[in-house]
Amino acid sequence: MHVIVATDGSKQSLAAAKHLKAFADPAKITEVSVIAVIRPLAAVAFADELSEAEHQASWDSLSFREAAENAVAMIAATFDGWGPKVHQRVRSGSPANEIIKAAKQYDAGLVVVAAGGRGLSESVLVGSTAQRVQHYAPCPVLVVRPKPRPKKAKQS
Repeated sequence: MHVIVATDGSKQSLAAAKHLKAFADPAKITEVSVIAVIRPLAAVAFADELSEAEHQASWDSLSFREAAENAVAMIAATFDGWGPKVHQRVRSGSPANEIIKAAKQYDAGLVVVAAGGRGLSESVLVGSTAQRVQHYAPCPVLVVRPKPRPKKAKQS
């Protein structure tokens, strides 16, 4: 089975990849494609939350494509020595559309996406990319939500 692991460069997308690795049987997975999607003419840069602080470049010196390639490499590294062959891919376009196209193109058996990675609120991302992938993908989709934040105690 071919598994697509999508990253938006967020720490939540790294958590999603680790979650897959925690429960999946690597003997049943033949290939993993780690995919990042950059938007042409995007006003907001691709996230670079995964690089080590001393290696993070400033937004001025790092192109969107380089940031996406770095994110893909960081996620792919989590699968080192796990078993399945790992592909690193950067695509351009609408993130949900490109993830769905990749799932069809590679005949994926599973797509793994993070929810709440970069949105203004958790509902923004859950309501957009992850939800659209979940609805239109040709295979099952694992949506990994962030751990709930602890609730603040009410003061009287």
